[in-house]
Amino acid sequence: MLTHAEPQPFDSDGEEPRTPAAALRTPTDHLPAINTRVSALADPKNGFIPVTQPHLPPLAEFMPYLEEIWRRKWVTNNGVFHQQLEEALCDYLGVEHLSLFSNGTLALITALQALKITGEVITTPFSFVATTHALHWNGIKPVFVDIDRTSMNLDVTKIEAAITPQTTAILPVHVYANPCDVDAIDALADTYGLRVIYDAAHAFGVRVRERSVLEFGDMSVLSFHGTKVFNTFEGGAIVCRDAKTKRRIDNLKNFGFIDETTVVAPGINGKMNEVQAAFGLLQLQHMGHVLEQRARIDRRYREALADVPGIVLHDVTPQCSRNFAYFPVRVRRDFPVDRDALYARLREHQVAARRYFFPLISEFPTYRGLPSSVPSNLPVATEASRQVLCLPIYPALEEHDQQRIIDVVLSCVDEGPTR
Repeated sequence: MLTHAEPQPFDSDGEEPRTPAAALRTPTDHLPAINTRVSALADPKNGFIPVTQPHLPPLAEFMPYLEEIWRRKWVTNNGVFHQQLEEALCDYLGVEHLSLFSNGTLALITALQALKITGEVITTPFSFVATTHALHWNGIKPVFVDIDRTSMNLDVTKIEAAITPQTTAILPVHVYANPCDVDAIDALADTYGLRVIYDAAHAFGVRVRERSVLEFGDMSVLSFHGTKVFNTFEGGAIVCRDAKTKRRIDNLKNFGFIDETTVVAPGINGKMNEVQAAFGLLQLQHMGHVLEQRARIDRRYREALADVPGIVLHDVTPQCSRNFAYFPVRVRRDFPVDRDALYARLREHQVAARRYFFPLISEFPTYRGLPSSVPSNLPVATEASRQVLCLPIYPALEEHDQQRIIDVVLSCVDEGPTR
C-alpha cells in the first residue's frame, strides 16, 4: 500500500520546518520490500537471466513524448499519440484496419463480441490461458483439437472432425510466431461457414509469402505485453478486414458509445492510453535493432545446439519471415535428463527457462471436465507440453550470459544419462 508523508505543521515562529530525511528519498524508497523467493532470484544484481526482458529505449528519448502528454493533458480516449500509433502500425505491419487496446486479452474478448461468436469454438490447448479465457468470458464453449507435431499449431487434419452444428468459429494460435496453415484453415472455414479469429499474440511483423499473417481469417489479435517482441508495457490490437468492422470494434472498446449520448452496444473499457501509445511510437523506431539482436541470439543457439542428441530445435514454416520471439527446444527421451530436470538445472544456475506451455489449458480445473480435454484426444499436445523448454531470448542478452545457458545444456550431455 502506498503511503504519503503527513503534512508538516509550521514551527512556532511561523517558519516551515526543515524537510525531513524521509522526503528526500527516491520515489521508490517508501515502497514495502518485496520478499519472495522469485523476486530475489530475479534481481539482475544477482546475475539472474530472465526468460525474456522488454526492450526499453533510452529514457531520454521517451521524455519528449511525456512532456507533450503533460502539455496537452489528454491522457486517454483516442488521443493524438493513439491515432498516430494506429496509423504507424498499419504502415509497419502492412494492414489497413487496426484498433488499439489496453491489452491483448481485452482485444481477444472484444473480437469475439464484434463477430457475435456463440456456441462452440474450435481452438488449441497448447497456448497461454488467455486464449481460452476469452471464450469463457463470452460464454462460449471451447473445443480442443490436437496440434501438429512439427509446427505445434492446430492440426488442420483434426479440425473437421470436431465441427458440430454448434460450432461457429475457429480460434487458432500462431505459436512461437510460427504461422498456422492459414490456407487450409481459411478453406475449412469457408466450407462450413465458420468465422476465424487468429490469436497472433506472438506474430508481430510475421509475413507469409510476402503477405502479413495478420490479413488471414476474419480478425487477428495482437499482444503488446512487455514480454513481446514489440511492447507498449501492456497493450494489444485487433486487425480486421474493413472500416465498418473497425468502427464496431472502436465502439465496443469504448463502452458502446458512438457519440456523447448514444450507446449502441454493451461495450467494455479497452482503450489504450496515451503513455502506452507514445511508448509504442518510440518502440517502432527501434524495431530494426530489436529484430537484429534477436536474430543474432537465435543463430548462436542454433549453432551451439543443432547437433546435440535429444535436443530438437523448432523450425519455422518455409516461405515465412521470422521475428525471433521465442527459442523453444524439445527435450526428447534420448537426452540424458528430462525436460523438468533441465529446467531445474538451469534454475540452479540462475537461468529462468520456461516450460511454455505447461500444463496444457485443457488440464486446468476450469477446462479439464470438457469432453475434448481428455488426454487421449490430445496426445501430441500432451507430449509437447512435457518436452518443450523456451530458452532466454531478448535483445539485451549478452553473449557471455547466453554461453552460460548453452554450457548448462551441454553439461548434461557430458555427464551422461541420469534417468
